[in-house]
Amino acid sequence: MISMFSHPFMVYALLGGTGIAAACGAVGFFLVLRAQVFTGDALSHVAFTGALAALAFGIDLRVGLFAATIAVALLLGALGKRGRADDVVIGNVFAWILGLGVFFLTLYTTNRSGSGNGSATINVLFGSILGLSSSQAQTALWIGVGVLAALVVIARPLLFATIDEAVAAARGVPVRVLGFAFLALVGAATAEATQAVGALLLLGLVAAPAGTALVLTDRPWRGLTLSVGLAVAEMWAGLIAAYLIPRMPPSFSITAAATVVYAAALMFRWASCHRQVVPDPAAAPVRVTDAVSV
Repeated sequence: MISMFSHPFMVYALLGGTGIAAACGAVGFFLVLRAQVFTGDALSHVAFTGALAALAFGIDLRVGLFAATIAVALLLGALGKRGRADDVVIGNVFAWILGLGVFFLTLYTTNRSGSGNGSATINVLFGSILGLSSSQAQTALWIGVGVLAALVVIARPLLFATIDEAVAAARGVPVRVLGFAFLALVGAATAEATQAVGALLLLGLVAAPAGTALVLTDRPWRGLTLSVGLAVAEMWAGLIAAYLIPRMPPSFSITAAATVVYAAALMFRWASCHRQVVPDPAAAPVRVTDAVSV
């Protein structure tokens, strides 16, 4: 395992993956807490459409990723009530975006498939974290740090608005602005995470660490910290597994690690809830006749 640090591609993957995972763990925690996981699922498909649109028009793939995910995230906030998109809104946008993605896929494959970028579609779908360059890894790290820092700044009022939106608005909290800001951060994290695990598997990296944290604790700040820590640890575990087993795709190993940890947390909570309480032998049992006489 020590030898993997001698390979530049692994160092770049671990560096960029740390920033990506930290951002996903942070925004994922509030996505789960605000019951907006479907939003993350929709934005993962928006990332696919945006990337294909950029490829079809011959521009940088990342430009399409960030422009599409952030723009649609803000659109969902504008269409949804008070900056929180509901399932009907997301479902309609989701269907339209998928249709648009098919159009750009056809346009790209018919016009630009011979330009040497034939593998770009596969990378968008399933990720290419082991193919990050030094500059891409540093960019991913700084974007992840920026998303995490911005979320920490708005975390307290966002938590207040999440728990009781009406009271938060009455106390002067800008609920609508917070909703837009949060969705923009989700869009940025989604765009960056597409490079790691791809559009199809992105939801696992966003939702699983947060779900695990909420299973293990009901304290919000501890849960937020745990979600970020779990996401980073699962990213590293997945990359190490992909290095030790070369045939294993890193996107699969990363999401598999997140799923296994979540399943283990559920089993732990189930065992804790069903643990038998040993009766105290010193306590005298209450007889039916005693209860009747009382």
